[in-house]
Amino acid sequence: MEIILKEDVANLGYKNDIVTVKSGYGRNYLIPTGKAVIASPAAKKMLAEELKQRAHKLAKIKQDAEAEAAKLAGVSLKIATKVSSTGTIFGSVGSIQIAEELEKLGHKVDRKIISVDAVKEVGSYKALVRLHKEVSVEIPFEVVAEEA
Repeated sequence: MEIILKEDVANLGYKNDIVTVKSGYGRNYLIPTGKAVIASPAAKKMLAEELKQRAHKLAKIKQDAEAEAAKLAGVSLKIATKVSSTGTIFGSVGSIQIAEELEKLGHKVDRKIISVDAVKEVGSYKALVRLHKEVSVEIPFEVVAEEA
């Protein structure tokens, strides 16, 4: 089944992409939640016209994303958390904590665009921030024991 995505969907595609998915996934999840529409010939024509009109706006959005990536390129984070005597973290460090640390440094980044595996131990890691479908930046961060 061919569909047109109305918003970015992780591991599937970006807004206004035409993708092929299984019928059940499209009919039972993507279309009812408003994340996609069926890619009929009329919908494809409307999409082509809309993309033609928005081409210069998309270039501006990409330029803004590249500027934000340049700002984030030099950032290195240090996240303090509660740690057991063996070096294991109570809970985990994820995209929420990274977004909070970035906000403390003056960078407003939505936690949904930060990609990181759940960190369970003290050490150095990298998080991927996807600012645009063609622009992403890796942010190194270190998880350290919280001072008592």
